[in-house]
Amino acid sequence: MDTTPSPTPHATPAAPPRRALVLGGGGSTGNAWLIGVLAGLADAGLDVTGADRVIGTSAGSTAAAQISGATPAELYAAVLDAPLPQRPRPAGTQASGSPVPNHLERTGRIIAASGNVAEMRRNMGAAALDLAADYDGSGRWRATVAARLPRQEWPENDLQITAVDADTGEPAVFNRTTGIDLVDAVAASCSSVSAYRIGDSSYIDGGYRRNENADLAAGYGRVLVLSPFGGRTRMPLEWGMQLSAQVEELRAGGSRVEVIVPDSGAEHMFGANAMDLSLRPAAAQAGYNQGKTLSGRLAEFWR
Repeated sequence: MDTTPSPTPHATPAAPPRRALVLGGGGSTGNAWLIGVLAGLADAGLDVTGADRVIGTSAGSTAAAQISGATPAELYAAVLDAPLPQRPRPAGTQASGSPVPNHLERTGRIIAASGNVAEMRRNMGAAALDLAADYDGSGRWRATVAARLPRQEWPENDLQITAVDADTGEPAVFNRTTGIDLVDAVAASCSSVSAYRIGDSSYIDGGYRRNENADLAAGYGRVLVLSPFGGRTRMPLEWGMQLSAQVEELRAGGSRVEVIVPDSGAEHMFGANAMDLSLRPAAAQAGYNQGKTLSGRLAEFWR
């Protein structure tokens, strides 16, 4: 009988939890703030752009695509070096030049007239299609978005870009397997005024799916959310569109979640002023300072 003791089995090291980075919407200043935060974190030694999944919504979709083709430091420098416009863009217009005044007031009426989130999405889509029938700026908007992206091909990592189907009101999520060009995906996700056409379909802003769409990080061990709008929502709270509801769902599913929102001193650069291009450098600098300040606290969480 062999009495040689069996070798002690070596425990297999547990795989590190998967990480997700969520970049919420927030207009032109929101995009600059997101870039600033990511650059500040990276300069302090915490580069979060290599997350296993990156989720981008509206202005956050632009940032998510941008970091797949350039470093946060390069993007941050580009924001600071960009020439300032002679005058800010009027509130309620997008970079395509679509002449739509009082955008917040118009969409506010649609929200108030909708009984639930599905109805709101359908109503927003119908209104955006009506505007596109009068002024279809899809081609011009695509060129504007393409010029903002250092790389126009989908990255190999898991990048998720959100939108809403304008015809049906159904949520849409684009990635490198869905057959939609990256530029088109970002342009659709940022289409907050008129509908954006891709082939035979049209889409509206991904923020109408959910404000940050952090729910797409379900199942990831660590989730870092950057919300230029500070987690606020214009929707009735019972619809569950607000960031706090998304974070609660993620934590209930076992995820560790950290949220970064603009400091109170920077809040004036968002919301009604989100399309003021002259505020982009200040928004980026505010984000950069926050990123550097928060890097130490976030290092253990992320790594």
